[in-house]
Amino acid sequence: MYRTDTHRRHFIAIGVLAALAGVSLGAPAQAAGPAPKTAKARKILVLGDSLSAEYGLKRGRGWVALLEQQLKADKMPVSVINASISGDTTSGGRARLGALLTQHRPTHVIIELGGNDALRGLPLELTRDNLTFMTQLAQNAGAKVLLIGMQVPPNYGKDYGERFAALFASVAKARRAALVPFLLKGIAEDDATRMFQADRIHPKEEAHPLMLANVWPELKKIL
Repeated sequence: MYRTDTHRRHFIAIGVLAALAGVSLGAPAQAAGPAPKTAKARKILVLGDSLSAEYGLKRGRGWVALLEQQLKADKMPVSVINASISGDTTSGGRARLGALLTQHRPTHVIIELGGNDALRGLPLELTRDNLTFMTQLAQNAGAKVLLIGMQVPPNYGKDYGERFAALFASVAKARRAALVPFLLKGIAEDDATRMFQADRIHPKEEAHPLMLANVWPELKKIL
């Protein structure tokens, strides 16, 4: 009797300790699985010039603001940081991008620069090198990149115009980045007095939905 009671009390004690430790008697302990990974919040950084900085428009009317509205309408939880500056060149963007990547840690970067390079007559090689550098820098930071191409008016000459337009595609292909061939497709071909502001460089408000329509299909593919 003593041995039976002792054994019974001993087993009960073990059961209590096991319960306190969260261990089930009679079954091997299960190793805890890895904690589920939390998906990184998607964030788009737009690095552009006056075409993306709402030059000459009321705030909230440019294509970047319309992009935010599009994302909300499609119930896509993606935030947008518009780091565009009127008059900026690819050299200016190159100088700013590193700090912006560190500050915002975007998952996607849209680069809309190069038009002012052409207006200032900067060498095409410089523009190409800067676009390549920015694309690679963003990719190395873990972001997907969308390059937005630009074209110049016919008065720049056919050869220059073709080489300028082609450099965006060449950078995108070399760096395996997404590409919008021409931001102003369907706008620049129109009557300049109808779709552009008085300077005939900056699109009017009614042109910006068309600009977003050029960007959105390519951006949606990489979101």
